[in-house]
Amino acid sequence: MRSGHIARLTVATGALLVTGACASPGGVAGISTLPPAAEMAAAAPGAVTATIPTPTPMPQASVTRPKGEDPVQVPPPKLSKFTYAFPVKDCKVTYESRLLVLPKTTIWTGKGCPFVSPVSGVVDEVNTKNQWKPSTDRGADREGRFVAVVGDDGVRYLGGHLDKVTPGIKPGVRVSAGQVLGQVGNSGNARSTASNLYFAISWKTDPSLWWVRRGMVKPWEYLDAWMDGNRTLSPAEEVRTVMNQVGASPRCSTLCSSKPGATEKPAKKPSPTPEEKIPLGN
Repeated sequence: MRSGHIARLTVATGALLVTGACASPGGVAGISTLPPAAEMAAAAPGAVTATIPTPTPMPQASVTRPKGEDPVQVPPPKLSKFTYAFPVKDCKVTYESRLLVLPKTTIWTGKGCPFVSPVSGVVDEVNTKNQWKPSTDRGADREGRFVAVVGDDGVRYLGGHLDKVTPGIKPGVRVSAGQVLGQVGNSGNARSTASNLYFAISWKTDPSLWWVRRGMVKPWEYLDAWMDGNRTLSPAEEVRTVMNQVGASPRCSTLCSSKPGATEKPAKKPSPTPEEKIPLGN
Protein backbone atom coordinates (compact mmCIF):
# COMPACT_ATOMS: atom_id res chain seq x y z
CA MET A 1 0.00 0.00 0.00
CA ARG A 2 2.67 2.42 0.92
CA SER A 3 4.75 1.71 -2.16
CA GLY A 4 1.77 2.19 -4.46
CA HIS A 5 1.02 5.52 -2.89
CA ILE A 6 4.58 6.68 -3.40
CA ALA A 7 4.46 5.66 -7.08
CA ARG A 8 1.30 7.63 -7.71
CA LEU A 9 2.79 10.67 -6.01
CA THR A 10 5.88 10.48 -8.22
CA VAL A 11 3.77 10.35 -11.41
CA ALA A 12 1.71 13.35 -10.35
CA THR A 13 4.80 15.38 -9.57
CA GLY A 14 6.33 14.62 -13.02
CA ALA A 15 3.14 15.64 -14.78
CA LEU A 16 3.12 18.91 -12.90
CA LEU A 17 6.67 19.64 -13.92
CA VAL A 18 5.94 18.90 -17.57
CA THR A 19 2.90 21.17 -17.52
CA GLY A 20 4.95 24.01 -16.04
CA ALA A 21 7.63 23.61 -18.65
CA CYS A 22 5.16 23.75 -21.53
CA ALA A 23 3.58 26.90 -20.14
CA SER A 24 6.97 28.69 -20.08
CA PRO A 25 7.75 30.75 -23.31
CA GLY A 26 11.27 29.37 -23.46
CA GLY A 27 10.25 25.80 -22.82
CA VAL A 28 12.03 25.83 -19.45
CA ALA A 29 10.36 27.06 -16.33
CA GLY A 30 11.48 30.49 -15.25
CA ILE A 31 13.57 31.22 -18.36
CA SER A 32 12.32 33.58 -21.12
CA THR A 33 13.43 33.22 -24.77
CA LEU A 34 12.30 36.72 -25.83
CA PRO A 35 15.03 39.30 -26.58
CA PRO A 36 15.46 41.84 -23.75
CA ALA A 37 13.89 44.74 -25.66
CA ALA A 38 10.89 42.65 -26.67
CA GLU A 39 10.59 41.30 -23.15
CA MET A 40 10.56 44.80 -21.68
CA ALA A 41 8.03 46.00 -24.22
CA ALA A 42 5.81 43.07 -23.49
CA ALA A 43 6.09 43.74 -19.78
CA ALA A 44 5.34 47.49 -20.08
CA PRO A 45 1.73 48.38 -19.40
CA GLY A 46 -0.12 49.65 -22.46
CA ALA A 47 2.77 48.81 -24.79
CA VAL A 48 2.20 49.66 -28.47
CA THR A 49 4.06 48.00 -31.36
CA ALA A 50 4.91 50.47 -34.18
CA THR A 51 5.52 49.58 -37.88
CA ILE A 52 8.02 51.80 -39.75
CA PRO A 53 6.58 52.56 -43.23
CA THR A 54 8.69 52.09 -46.38
CA PRO A 55 9.80 55.50 -47.82
CA THR A 56 7.85 56.57 -50.91
CA PRO A 57 10.22 57.21 -53.90
CA MET A 58 10.31 60.85 -54.91
CA PRO A 59 9.52 61.45 -58.61
CA GLN A 60 12.66 62.33 -60.61
CA ALA A 61 12.60 65.41 -62.78
CA SER A 62 13.10 64.67 -66.50
CA VAL A 63 16.46 65.76 -67.89
CA THR A 64 16.69 67.24 -71.37
CA ARG A 65 20.06 66.71 -72.97
CA PRO A 66 21.47 69.81 -74.64
CA LYS A 67 21.64 69.59 -78.43
CA GLY A 68 25.16 68.94 -79.60
CA GLU A 69 26.83 71.13 -82.15
CA ASP A 70 27.52 69.91 -85.67
CA PRO A 71 30.92 68.27 -86.08
CA VAL A 72 33.68 70.55 -87.22
CA GLN A 73 34.79 69.73 -90.74
CA VAL A 74 38.57 69.58 -90.77
CA PRO A 75 39.99 70.05 -94.26
CA PRO A 76 42.60 67.52 -95.39
CA PRO A 77 46.21 68.67 -95.30
CA LYS A 78 47.44 70.50 -98.38
CA LEU A 79 50.09 68.27 -99.94
CA SER A 80 50.93 70.34 -103.01
CA LYS A 81 50.07 73.66 -104.61
CA PHE A 82 48.01 71.89 -107.29
CA THR A 83 44.34 70.94 -107.19
CA TYR A 84 43.28 67.78 -109.01
CA ALA A 85 40.01 66.47 -110.41
CA PHE A 86 38.95 62.86 -110.84
CA PRO A 87 39.17 62.22 -114.62
CA VAL A 88 35.54 61.07 -115.01
CA LYS A 89 32.80 63.52 -114.07
CA ASP A 90 29.19 62.99 -112.95
CA CYS A 91 29.17 59.23 -113.56
CA LYS A 92 29.46 56.13 -111.41
CA VAL A 93 32.86 54.49 -111.89
CA THR A 94 34.90 51.45 -110.90
CA TYR A 95 38.56 50.85 -111.58
CA GLU A 96 41.35 48.39 -110.92
CA SER A 97 43.74 49.14 -108.08
CA ARG A 98 46.39 46.59 -109.00
CA LEU A 99 49.04 46.12 -111.62
CA LEU A 100 47.87 43.93 -114.51
CA VAL A 101 50.26 44.37 -117.45
CA LEU A 102 51.10 48.05 -117.67
CA PRO A 103 51.22 50.69 -114.90
CA LYS A 104 47.87 52.21 -115.89
CA THR A 105 44.26 51.61 -114.97
CA THR A 106 40.94 51.05 -116.71
CA ILE A 107 38.13 53.22 -115.37
CA TRP A 108 34.83 51.49 -116.18
CA THR A 109 31.93 53.84 -116.68
CA GLY A 110 29.07 54.63 -119.05
CA LYS A 111 29.56 55.51 -122.68
CA GLY A 112 29.48 59.24 -123.22
CA CYS A 113 30.51 60.12 -119.67
CA PRO A 114 32.76 63.21 -119.59
CA PHE A 115 36.52 62.73 -119.49
CA VAL A 116 37.99 65.81 -117.81
CA SER A 117 41.47 67.16 -117.34
CA PRO A 118 42.87 65.97 -113.99
CA VAL A 119 44.77 69.23 -113.49
CA SER A 120 45.25 72.60 -115.16
CA GLY A 121 47.76 72.49 -117.98
CA VAL A 122 48.26 72.39 -121.75
CA VAL A 123 47.01 69.79 -124.24
CA ASP A 124 49.99 67.78 -125.49
CA GLU A 125 48.69 65.17 -127.97
CA VAL A 126 45.29 64.49 -129.52
CA ASN A 127 44.08 61.65 -131.71
CA THR A 128 40.58 62.12 -133.08
CA LYS A 129 40.70 59.10 -135.43
CA ASN A 130 40.29 55.51 -134.36
CA GLN A 131 43.09 53.90 -136.40
CA TRP A 132 43.44 50.65 -134.47
CA LYS A 133 42.83 47.39 -136.41
CA PRO A 134 42.84 43.92 -134.89
CA SER A 135 44.70 42.61 -137.94
CA THR A 136 47.74 44.76 -137.17
CA ASP A 137 47.35 45.75 -133.49
CA ARG A 138 49.85 48.57 -133.79
CA GLY A 139 51.00 49.72 -130.37
CA ALA A 140 50.64 53.39 -131.19
CA ASP A 141 46.96 52.88 -132.09
CA ARG A 142 45.80 50.73 -129.17
CA GLU A 143 44.34 53.60 -127.13
CA GLY A 144 42.13 54.66 -130.07
CA ARG A 145 40.96 58.23 -129.70
CA PHE A 146 42.82 59.94 -126.88
CA VAL A 147 43.80 63.24 -125.35
CA ALA A 148 47.02 63.80 -123.41
CA VAL A 149 47.56 66.83 -121.17
CA VAL A 150 50.82 68.01 -119.62
CA GLY A 151 49.77 69.57 -116.35
CA ASP A 152 51.22 72.55 -114.59
CA ASP A 153 52.74 69.96 -112.26
CA GLY A 154 54.89 68.70 -115.17
CA VAL A 155 53.08 65.35 -115.37
CA ARG A 156 51.45 63.97 -118.52
CA TYR A 157 47.95 62.48 -118.21
CA LEU A 158 46.42 60.31 -120.94
CA GLY A 159 42.75 59.49 -121.42
CA GLY A 160 42.16 56.87 -124.12
CA HIS A 161 39.43 54.68 -125.67
CA LEU A 162 37.37 57.85 -126.13
CA ASP A 163 34.21 57.90 -128.19
CA LYS A 164 34.62 61.58 -129.06
CA VAL A 165 37.10 64.38 -128.49
CA THR A 166 35.62 67.70 -127.45
CA PRO A 167 35.71 70.23 -130.32
CA GLY A 168 38.49 72.76 -129.92
CA ILE A 169 40.73 70.43 -127.91
CA LYS A 170 44.05 70.34 -129.76
CA PRO A 171 47.75 70.53 -128.91
CA GLY A 172 48.74 73.81 -127.31
CA VAL A 173 45.29 74.63 -125.93
CA ARG A 174 45.26 75.62 -122.26
CA VAL A 175 42.77 73.71 -120.10
CA SER A 176 41.78 73.85 -116.45
CA ALA A 177 41.26 71.08 -113.93
CA GLY A 178 37.82 69.51 -114.47
CA GLN A 179 37.44 70.82 -118.04
CA VAL A 180 35.80 68.31 -120.39
CA LEU A 181 38.24 66.92 -122.96
CA GLY A 182 36.13 64.16 -124.49
CA GLN A 183 33.56 61.43 -123.97
CA VAL A 184 34.23 57.92 -122.72
CA GLY A 185 33.84 55.12 -125.27
CA ASN A 186 35.55 51.90 -126.39
CA SER A 187 37.70 52.92 -129.33
CA GLY A 188 41.04 51.30 -130.03
CA ASN A 189 41.59 47.75 -128.84
CA ALA A 190 38.69 48.13 -126.39
CA ARG A 191 36.06 47.81 -129.14
CA SER A 192 34.92 44.39 -127.89
CA THR A 193 34.63 45.50 -124.24
CA ALA A 194 32.30 47.75 -122.31
CA SER A 195 32.98 51.46 -122.45
CA ASN A 196 35.90 52.59 -120.32
CA LEU A 197 38.60 55.20 -119.94
CA TYR A 198 42.22 54.17 -120.39
CA PHE A 199 43.96 56.38 -117.82
CA ALA A 200 47.74 56.70 -117.61
CA ILE A 201 50.36 58.89 -115.92
CA SER A 202 53.81 59.56 -117.39
CA TRP A 203 56.02 62.47 -118.45
CA LYS A 204 56.27 64.44 -121.70
CA THR A 205 58.23 62.74 -124.49
CA ASP A 206 58.44 62.84 -128.25
CA PRO A 207 55.22 61.43 -129.83
CA SER A 208 57.26 58.60 -131.36
CA LEU A 209 57.80 57.18 -127.86
CA TRP A 210 54.18 56.07 -127.62
CA TRP A 211 55.02 53.40 -125.01
CA VAL A 212 55.80 56.13 -122.48
CA ARG A 213 52.50 57.96 -122.80
CA ARG A 214 50.53 54.74 -122.18
CA GLY A 215 51.69 54.72 -118.54
CA MET A 216 54.83 54.74 -116.40
CA VAL A 217 53.43 55.31 -112.89
CA LYS A 218 50.62 53.38 -111.17
CA PRO A 219 47.72 55.84 -110.89
CA TRP A 220 45.20 54.34 -108.44
CA GLU A 221 46.65 55.85 -105.26
CA TYR A 222 46.08 59.29 -106.76
CA LEU A 223 42.66 58.41 -108.12
CA ASP A 224 41.61 57.27 -104.64
CA ALA A 225 42.75 60.55 -103.12
CA TRP A 226 41.14 62.74 -105.78
CA MET A 227 37.83 60.96 -105.45
CA ASP A 228 37.43 60.53 -101.70
CA GLY A 229 40.27 62.21 -99.89
CA ASN A 230 42.84 64.80 -100.70
CA ARG A 231 42.63 66.57 -104.06
CA THR A 232 46.11 68.01 -103.59
CA LEU A 233 47.96 64.67 -103.63
CA SER A 234 50.37 65.03 -106.57
CA PRO A 235 52.09 62.28 -108.59
CA ALA A 236 54.89 64.66 -109.62
CA GLU A 237 57.44 63.34 -107.13
CA GLU A 238 56.85 59.71 -108.06
CA VAL A 239 56.96 60.53 -111.77
CA ARG A 240 60.31 62.28 -111.27
CA THR A 241 61.66 59.28 -109.38
CA VAL A 242 60.65 56.78 -112.07
CA MET A 243 61.97 59.00 -114.86
CA ASN A 244 65.34 59.24 -113.11
CA GLN A 245 65.42 55.45 -112.80
CA VAL A 246 64.60 54.54 -116.42
CA GLY A 247 65.64 57.70 -118.23
CA ALA A 248 63.50 60.33 -119.95
CA SER A 249 63.48 58.33 -123.23
CA PRO A 250 63.38 54.63 -122.24
CA ARG A 251 63.09 51.78 -124.71
CA CYS A 252 59.81 49.89 -125.02
CA SER A 253 59.81 46.74 -122.86
CA THR A 254 56.18 45.56 -122.62
CA LEU A 255 53.62 44.90 -125.39
CA CYS A 256 55.88 46.45 -127.98
CA SER A 257 55.39 44.30 -131.09
CA SER A 258 52.58 44.52 -133.61
CA LYS A 259 51.16 41.53 -135.42
CA PRO A 260 53.07 40.13 -138.42
CA GLY A 261 52.36 42.14 -141.54
CA ALA A 262 51.72 45.38 -139.70
CA THR A 263 53.54 48.38 -141.05
CA GLU A 264 54.90 50.50 -138.27
CA LYS A 265 55.78 54.08 -138.97
CA PRO A 266 59.55 54.50 -138.70
CA ALA A 267 60.34 56.01 -135.36
CA LYS A 268 62.26 59.19 -135.81
CA LYS A 269 65.05 59.92 -133.45
CA PRO A 270 63.47 61.76 -130.53
CA SER A 271 64.72 65.18 -129.66
CA PRO A 272 66.74 65.33 -126.46
CA THR A 273 64.59 65.71 -123.40
CA PRO A 274 66.95 66.41 -120.52
CA GLU A 275 65.39 66.48 -117.10
CA GLU A 276 65.82 70.24 -116.73
CA LYS A 277 63.43 70.72 -119.66
CA ILE A 278 60.72 68.68 -117.96
CA PRO A 279 59.79 70.66 -114.86
CA LEU A 280 57.87 68.46 -112.46
CA GLY A 281 56.02 70.37 -109.79
CA ASN A 282 56.01 69.43 -106.12
